[in-house]
Amino acid sequence: MIRAIIIDDEEPSIDRLKSFMESSALPIELYGSFALINDAIKKLDELQVDVVFLDIEVGEENSFDFLKKMKNRNFEVIFTTAFLKYAIQALKISAVDYLLKPVKREDFDEAIFRLQERLSLKGNAEKIEMLLHNLASQNLHKKISLPTAEGYTFLDIQDIVRCEADVNYTHIFLITGQRITVSKSLKYFDGLLSNFNFSRIHNSHLINLSYVKKYTKGKGGYVTMTDNSKIMVSTRRKEKFLNLLK
Repeated sequence: MIRAIIIDDEEPSIDRLKSFMESSALPIELYGSFALINDAIKKLDELQVDVVFLDIEVGEENSFDFLKKMKNRNFEVIFTTAFLKYAIQALKISAVDYLLKPVKREDFDEAIFRLQERLSLKGNAEKIEMLLHNLASQNLHKKISLPTAEGYTFLDIQDIVRCEADVNYTHIFLITGQRITVSKSLKYFDGLLSNFNFSRIHNSHLINLSYVKKYTKGKGGYVTMTDNSKIMVSTRRKEKFLNLLK
């Protein structure tokens, strides 16, 4: 049984979520809905819940301020909002889920199945802490959350040298020489990291341009990274890559 509460001040949105919960393929018990953040905080101090469906803006209040106030953040958060503004990038790299209003049935179902997978992992409180950090930080100081078999690994984005595809897995190589394997595709990381000075130079490689040591000419050519790895540049990606280097 998934234990949930809703924090939202829009009655149609609350009713929509309730109806989806009642007919969900996975059992969900709703402990209440709250239009005021302080009322939700009082209830959460008494209850142990698995997930909070949280509107980004509740009345005059900001839901990120609510997260800062919570002493115990050992729950998952699924944001529900009609607009994400600056927050979308921070949500994605922090591995925090969101639903766009009006919430669609299929999007809700997918979010619940993702939630069920995450509930067995440790690190919910750390994820929320990292989200708040990312919202307050400049690009160079942002962190990324990586789901692993044991829980979550939290990394400084600028510690990543390169990412290499392995079918539906991605190997992430760090400046320390450590390698982390994650069950996410390279396309997933390309979408997350493209705004942080990363470039997809090959179908199987995404690199941090900050760690390019040398480019060697050729049909596509290849790069030598600071970890001395040599990576081919695909012909069709060469022009874009060279423009980024400039």
